[in-house]
Amino acid sequence: MKINEKNLCAYAVSATPVDKEGYLNKRGEVNKTFLRRYFVLKGNLLFYFDKKGDKEPLGVIILEGCTIELAEEEEQFCFKVLFHGTNNRTYILGAESQEAMEQWMKSLACSSYDYMKLMVAELQRQLDDIEDTPVVVPVTQAQNSPVAPPRTRHNPFNKPDNSTHHRPYSMRNATQSKADESSRYPDQQAASPLPKNTVITFRELHNSYGRPILQDFNIWKRQQRNKRDNAIGNLISF
Repeated sequence: MKINEKNLCAYAVSATPVDKEGYLNKRGEVNKTFLRRYFVLKGNLLFYFDKKGDKEPLGVIILEGCTIELAEEEEQFCFKVLFHGTNNRTYILGAESQEAMEQWMKSLACSSYDYMKLMVAELQRQLDDIEDTPVVVPVTQAQNSPVAPPRTRHNPFNKPDNSTHHRPYSMRNATQSKADESSRYPDQQAASPLPKNTVITFRELHNSYGRPILQDFNIWKRQQRNKRDNAIGNLISF
């Protein structure tokens, strides 16, 4: 249809988003020949110009209450915009290729307000179905099926804490040395075992190892002194 409304003309050439644009062959209403026109699709409004870059469209097709169907034209990749009802015009449009025709038909069929309303209703139905769907409980493991080992990691150096406290090996040796020294030297008091959770300082550790050595050294020194005294006494008596 021919239009002269300023608001539609301004909207046709405005910087609003364009859904699809390009050249199509349009068959005239009176003269049935095909004329090349430049089409611009914005929402549900299909504007057509004489050529690209024109400041004013030749007309506009409001894509409401219509269907997009293939047209029976042998020489063109044609489709038609069919408005239902009496005294309604049918627009015959032709593309340059089969692919271009399919793209235009898909874009025009999805541009009407009725189509968008149906899509919103369908999405709402799918959302309602998702919300009404009960939560599916995971299927239990089949009987006698292999069980994966637990993925727990452990430190091999972390030993379990037993009921008895184990002292270090060196301290056990030191305690054993004290017990041996007590058997060799009855006059000395035997070392009592250390209580649990005892904190041993370096001084105590030094004394624990150093006393038996010092006692052995004093005994050896006393024996050497006795041997020397006996040797001197024998020389004097001679």
